[in-house]
Amino acid sequence: MRLLPFLAAAAVAAAAAGFRLSPWPAALMIRAVFYRGARQMSALMRPHVPAAGVAEHRGLRCPDGRGGYKGLDVFLPADAETPVPLVVWIHGGAWLSGSRRDVEPYLRILASRGFAAAGVDYTVSPRGTYPSAVREAGAAVAFLRERAGALGLDPHRIILAGDSAGAQLAAQLAVLATNPDYARLTRLPPPLDPADLRGVVLHSGVYDLQALAGLRGILGWGFKTALWAYIGSRNWSATPAGEQISVLEHVTADFPPAFVTGGNGDSLTASQSVPLTARLSALGTEVRTGFWPAGHRPALPHEYQFHLNREEAQQTLTETLAFLQAVCRQKTPGTSTFRAGVGGPAAPDRDPR
Repeated sequence: MRLLPFLAAAAVAAAAAGFRLSPWPAALMIRAVFYRGARQMSALMRPHVPAAGVAEHRGLRCPDGRGGYKGLDVFLPADAETPVPLVVWIHGGAWLSGSRRDVEPYLRILASRGFAAAGVDYTVSPRGTYPSAVREAGAAVAFLRERAGALGLDPHRIILAGDSAGAQLAAQLAVLATNPDYARLTRLPPPLDPADLRGVVLHSGVYDLQALAGLRGILGWGFKTALWAYIGSRNWSATPAGEQISVLEHVTADFPPAFVTGGNGDSLTASQSVPLTARLSALGTEVRTGFWPAGHRPALPHEYQFHLNREEAQQTLTETLAFLQAVCRQKTPGTSTFRAGVGGPAAPDRDPR
């Protein structure tokens, strides 16, 4: 019986050593939590999906740019008679979890309102480390452009969009398309021509990793674990990958019109979304924001945008659709009918600071 305490202590020590030496144990724990959250989030959206009016192409085999294939789904208005604008949505999950299935109800809603909406998958970490997710998401965009005619898509009206880590990936693809110096720095192929990129929709994203480096507590542990798993280095903030992922420093005046949103109960809003919109505004880039006052109650959590049982999420959905309609009315580069703040939620009472 005296052996049992020793074995228990040895097991705890071995587990602790595993957490220190590899991101896998903690990443799998976080993934399990996120998996349950994603299922709950999808359930909240499902009652709001129209029962009819949406056509679909499910389970398309998309080359991943590395000799393999990833799944891809496309949803379109069932009665579309002309090529329709395309929203390419990249799912979140801290780069280490998630699936295109998580946001399928949201994509069906977009399709019911006149847009093609594609959900793409990428290899999550730690199995897939940077820049695999960027390459795979970019390959999906290229595939959709090549197959646009067969799928009923307009290859000249594309919006990149995402939530959480997916918003970071969407923003990074937009920078690759609009900043040639950044494309050369990363040695990653631009996913599309700047003239065809009409806008970006960024819900609750991450754009400045240095702002996360000083986080403490469970939130800091979670982010640091996720970035260790994704970048492949425990000292991720000092790596070239960490610098490249921080798109805040690489956006230019050529970045497309953006709709950036975040909840007042989400710490990423103040540390990530607000600085990005300030940077874009300083560059003269068209930007519309969906923020909420710090005192708004109840506080809106990370990815509140998908909690469609709440009035605030419905309002943000309405504003997302208005943004998409505005940028897709643009006929040629430089003639956008969208203007920052016009008809959008960037009013003073939505200031999160």
